[in-house]
Amino acid sequence: MIIGIPVYDQVDLLDVTGPHEILGWMDQPKADIRIIADKPREIASRDGFKFRAGYGYDEIETLDVLWVPGGDITALALLMSGPPAYRDFLVRVSQHARYVCSVCEGAMLLAAAGLLDGYEATTHWAFVPCLKQFPNVKVVEGHPRFVLDRNRLTGGGISSGLDEALKLVELLAGYQQAQAVQRTTQYYPDPPVASILPPADICPFKW
Repeated sequence: MIIGIPVYDQVDLLDVTGPHEILGWMDQPKADIRIIADKPREIASRDGFKFRAGYGYDEIETLDVLWVPGGDITALALLMSGPPAYRDFLVRVSQHARYVCSVCEGAMLLAAAGLLDGYEATTHWAFVPCLKQFPNVKVVEGHPRFVLDRNRLTGGGISSGLDEALKLVELLAGYQQAQAVQRTTQYYPDPPVASILPPADICPFKW
């Protein structure tokens, strides 16, 4: 089970490491999680954490699961409207993937590649107005943690990638194994604060 996470400089760290941790506990099938970039190199996340992408685009022929993370708006704008290498990679590997997933603003990257056309989807609450600029994407109202439409699985803001990854474990390996991963990671969230998401009417960036 090969799961690919295509990363870039200024990516959101938890969009990568949270799913990596959850999916890495899957037992049957065992996940081979590959961190991918334009070439094997060091990546600096949005908050300055550095890690290594071990694979380049041209080293990946097919993926069972594509997982696209969000990131800083400057990086997003470049990937969405600049040189097409990232978008071309998404299109190529999605053709035979069992599931095409995004978390947070990663939905913007899928949408820019045309991979959410005709699908229901969500994204980070502040970027919902941005996703609505793609007329062929059916943006789900409200702020769901994740949305599953056929083989498209999209998540809300950064932390929702944990819920979404656990749902992906269920889809790939069954409910009981998802329960086992939940127990192993002790994922029973009970945040010490409570707040309400404000309405978002304006897209915070242009591309």
